[in-house]
Amino acid sequence: MSVEVIHGTNQKPAASAELDKIIRNQSDLFGTLYIGYPIIGTSGGPRTIDALLVSKEKGITIFDLIEGDDKDSLRDFKQHQDDSANNLDSKLRPYPNLVSRRDLLVKIHTLSFAPGISDLSEYASDDYPIANSETLTDELKTLDDWETPAPNIYEETLSVLQDVSTIRQSSFERKIEREDSRGAKLDRLEKQISTLDNLQNKAFIETVEGVQRIRGLAGSGKTIVLARKAAYLHAQHPDWRIAVTFNTRSLKGLFQDLINRFSLAQGNEPDWENLRIIHAWGASGGIERDGIYHEFCRVNDVDYLDFRSASRMFSRDKAFARACSHALNQASEIRQIYDAILVDEAQDLPKQFLQLCYKMLRHPHRLVYAYDELQSLTDESLPPPEEIFGSGSDGTSNVQLNKTDNNGPRDDIILEKCYRNSRPVLVTAHALGFGVYRDAQSRSGAGLIQMFDYPQLWEEIGYEIRKGELREGSSVTLHRTGDTSPTFLEEHSETDDLVKFKVFDSEEEQAEWLTNAIKYNIENDEMRHGDIIVINPNPRTTRMNAGRARRLLLDMGINSHIAGVSTDPNVFFERDSVTFTGIFRAKGNEAGMVYVINAQDCHGTSFNLANKRNQLFTAITRSKAWVRVLGVGDSMRELKQEYDMLKNWNFELNFRYPTAEQREKLRVVHRDMNREDIVRLNNRQKSLLELIQDVESGNLHIEDMDRDLVATLKDLLNKDSWHADS
Repeated sequence: MSVEVIHGTNQKPAASAELDKIIRNQSDLFGTLYIGYPIIGTSGGPRTIDALLVSKEKGITIFDLIEGDDKDSLRDFKQHQDDSANNLDSKLRPYPNLVSRRDLLVKIHTLSFAPGISDLSEYASDDYPIANSETLTDELKTLDDWETPAPNIYEETLSVLQDVSTIRQSSFERKIEREDSRGAKLDRLEKQISTLDNLQNKAFIETVEGVQRIRGLAGSGKTIVLARKAAYLHAQHPDWRIAVTFNTRSLKGLFQDLINRFSLAQGNEPDWENLRIIHAWGASGGIERDGIYHEFCRVNDVDYLDFRSASRMFSRDKAFARACSHALNQASEIRQIYDAILVDEAQDLPKQFLQLCYKMLRHPHRLVYAYDELQSLTDESLPPPEEIFGSGSDGTSNVQLNKTDNNGPRDDIILEKCYRNSRPVLVTAHALGFGVYRDAQSRSGAGLIQMFDYPQLWEEIGYEIRKGELREGSSVTLHRTGDTSPTFLEEHSETDDLVKFKVFDSEEEQAEWLTNAIKYNIENDEMRHGDIIVINPNPRTTRMNAGRARRLLLDMGINSHIAGVSTDPNVFFERDSVTFTGIFRAKGNEAGMVYVINAQDCHGTSFNLANKRNQLFTAITRSKAWVRVLGVGDSMRELKQEYDMLKNWNFELNFRYPTAEQREKLRVVHRDMNREDIVRLNNRQKSLLELIQDVESGNLHIEDMDRDLVATLKDLLNKDSWHADS
């Protein structure tokens, strides 16, 4: 197919469908047809163009769609063409790369399309072309070709039409004096990430009448897609009640900023009463503290449980899941108060919360949820939608994805391109997250910590097979290409500068190195405070572990803050202050330079190891350019050895794909435990320690113990499948 068709929403479905069918058959055109897009800000408010084709052969063709066979609708078609062309011209002209002197470099055509009217002869005009289904192909051929444009002008045009440039505008100005400084490199990087790919276009423009799932790697643009979709839906349907929700409170400010920028580019300010940026849980205390769950309880007159109450009633690890279930079970008749709900970072939210969102939606239950399984910081994976949303009385699943026509809106999208992390950074995160180069453990026969159940998922997230096969029991070598990991993300610096692992003998030594590096970034690298994030993977120790480094920075005259602790919970970055954070608040945020401290906590053989490796994966993938992984002691040395092996493999993943039986063993060895499991294990280990101490002290003799129990224990300890390091 030469033309990609992306369906937005408009009030002309029949004409839109016919235009789609005809344009798809134009083999001599290459480009993108947008239906119901773009929305252009004018003095009279937002104006939606019925359809727009951007092609390398013709430039831009604006379609004025005429629905039905009523000739009265043709009365103002010339005026519609003029208005659309003038509005689009005004949108493009402010961008210097699209203008030469007073001339717009982009060719703009207009064409009215009336598929329901057979005879258009009385309306024919050279200045105002009009066509129906029979004449559209010939009419397109009469449009002047776009003379060979300047380099990248086609991409620049797409970037402006997508309003992507509004994303890359920095909140804080960067002062650049040297072209080779890190600050200058960051500035160029942000400008280069300027055009959304087709999957991102589809994800934010196309609206599914039902549930839509968006999966993607860290840095693939999920948050931006959701913000863009929210602004687009709000502009198209200002009367809809829309919610954007999330688990990480620091995302609220980011969403407000992005949605506001996108809305202003479309010519309107958001109506924050109808478009709500709202936390998943929430609490009483006004609109700023409200949340989806809290609102559900309030409007349905059921008991609201805060975190402390839910933890006391259920358990800390299951608090939110059980609180949502409790509310759903209590509500006798659920009020449907939203027209669309968009959920970000869904991997950190329980399925019961998605069920609650689904129940709050008016038909047809427009729920969009985005997630990355590898960034899960909880002990549960997100199940398939058939399991999440249940079945009807006839046993049919309420939600079944991949049911749409290939030419229609997609309800299950995987964003395979990574626009934040360079190839070395992303592959490092995957190698450590899965334990690809970790020393083999005897029980599982591999160092792997976790693995996809579905081997081909590696290809779906942008890896290609270098050699071997992606099937159970086979060796395989995977690599990323320039298509899924754009090369410009790594060309600005040497590979050894993109990723560095540093091992220290003490926390004091780590803190001293860290603070000197930050000082150099600010004073010599032309980096802003906001270009730097320091992440402590363990959220429970962040305040304590950050204290020493923050005091040293203060002595150097450099301000810092702990996101959500020494700042408002909804604020992540502050002007002229370096951000320290735990992993949960780091989610959804990014910076040019990321320092991961105390990474040794993500190594070892204890329970919840997969969870700890996911913390490390998430921390590393916050980086837009450079990452420094710091840690203390032997555990950090072993972690660095994994990275060194990855470098020796030229940042390719080489491993034997575990069989289903081996994957089960991986789950046994490295299974994530809830709080009750941990308490139980600690109690058993304490009892075992007391037993050993009693035997060693002579207070208890083995001969006095039950012989069968002693024999069973010996057998367990002598089994070949057991190893002290497992």
